[in-house]
Amino acid sequence: MSQSLFDNGRTLSIRRPFVLVGGVWLISRLLLASVVAAAMIGGNQSFSQVVSHWDVQHFLAIAQHGYAVPTDQAFFPGLPALLALGARLGVPMAVAGTVLALVGSVLAAVALVRLAGPVAACLWLIAPTAIFTAVPYTEALFCAAAFWAWCLARDEHWAAAAACAGLACTFRVSGLFLIGGLGLIAITQVWRTRGWLKSLVLRWVWLLVPIAVLGGYELYLHAISGSWTAWLQAEQDGWARGFTTPAQAFWHTLQATPMAAWPGRPEVGWVFRAEIISMALGLVGAVWCLCKRQWAAFGFVGVQVIAFGTSWWYMSVNRAILGWFPVFALLAGLVTWRPRNDHLRLAWRIGVGVIIAADVVIMIIWAWLFSTGRWAS
Repeated sequence: MSQSLFDNGRTLSIRRPFVLVGGVWLISRLLLASVVAAAMIGGNQSFSQVVSHWDVQHFLAIAQHGYAVPTDQAFFPGLPALLALGARLGVPMAVAGTVLALVGSVLAAVALVRLAGPVAACLWLIAPTAIFTAVPYTEALFCAAAFWAWCLARDEHWAAAAACAGLACTFRVSGLFLIGGLGLIAITQVWRTRGWLKSLVLRWVWLLVPIAVLGGYELYLHAISGSWTAWLQAEQDGWARGFTTPAQAFWHTLQATPMAAWPGRPEVGWVFRAEIISMALGLVGAVWCLCKRQWAAFGFVGVQVIAFGTSWWYMSVNRAILGWFPVFALLAGLVTWRPRNDHLRLAWRIGVGVIIAADVVIMIIWAWLFSTGRWAS
């Protein structure tokens, strides 16, 4: 196994990390499946109904009818295309999407072991919003493609990295930030070397593959809508994601946090509070990468923090953080920290254990919110 970029868990043997991560994957998926089963029984609903809330409805609509609704243009075509393919093969789309998410979560976790160590991968698997890596959402598939693109680019396998990045760009607009991060990796690989400009160009040429994927979707949207800003307009019309200043974005989010602002839906206020925490984690993660001189990781996370921080309010940051692997590397470093003082070390371990237990409880609650149709980011 190649050395972890952030050196977490490097003292473990080659086999043990994957046994640990595999166990956490299985346990976390069983916990999430238990919540889904409980929601099915409690709400007298089918499996497809329970896992098809919120954005899943958009993916299903696109798979069945194309981009018939203008706001659906905010969603990239990768997952709907796979769901439509599954339907043609006789697999219910909700089932196909769930299987794809489960496979994607495996591939993403394996890549994360290579990027940031087994502890980071385990923390990713039990993240509060882990439910979105087990239902027909794009998070697991995007993370799998993006994390592997990063691994391959780091190891200078640029053709394979470009292919993975191109695949990632079919799932989420976050592929744009991934391209920027990969471009920065290329710079760090060749900077101050002889013939660096030629080497840089040879690497950057491969990035034309994911750029072409994004460009192709933009051309398609223009063809069906007549607008070059169709995606942005869909985001604004459907989810109020217009641009604003960082201060206004924070203030708008803060105004959405009181439970009284959402009569009969108290969970919405709590989710918006979590959005602020996720933004703070992203900012801390970006600064940490900067201090560690991980320039590519800093650019990858930092630009996304800026993008979310200049939107009308913080929305879906709780899910976006699943793709910010440097944040999980930072958290893994804190989890594995071993103070020299015996008493402090014991206290730290107890504290970490309590926090991880609380995290698992939050993951279960979040899965319940989604499975019962409540707002879950």
